[in-house]
Amino acid sequence: MQAPKSLPAEKPTVQLPVMLIAEVQDSLLVVTHDLARLDGLLAHTMENLMERFTRALDSLDAHKLPTAEAAALKEVRDALGSAVTELQFQDMASQLITHTSKVLQGCAYRLASEAMGQEDGEAVPFVEDVPERPNPVTQDEMDAGSIELF
Repeated sequence: MQAPKSLPAEKPTVQLPVMLIAEVQDSLLVVTHDLARLDGLLAHTMENLMERFTRALDSLDAHKLPTAEAAALKEVRDALGSAVTELQFQDMASQLITHTSKVLQGCAYRLASEAMGQEDGEAVPFVEDVPERPNPVTQDEMDAGSIELF
């Protein structure tokens, strides 16, 4: 009995028009830019909110109230303190935005490289490898005093 002949192992390929690939690459890079802008907006907003909450807490501390009102004031302070803790979601959002941007940028450059090849002497844009982890942020809730190190 004769052993079956093995076929050469080839990766399946799909031919796409260069213009389509260029449009997809441009779209990926536009989305990457938009994510960077979103990250900046989030950071700016969080800085402003933190400043305002801190100012509100400082203002509450400046008032000396009778004992009956002190309990209500403590509730307000606690609520503001919890709000400040919850504002820390910006750090997690920023990590997700950075991760997503790297994935999109890596896809865009890989798509172009695979589709158009590389000419001698042509510089390849530096892009880190696409992250292997699907999600860099694993925390899905925050409690005061809890911390998760990456």
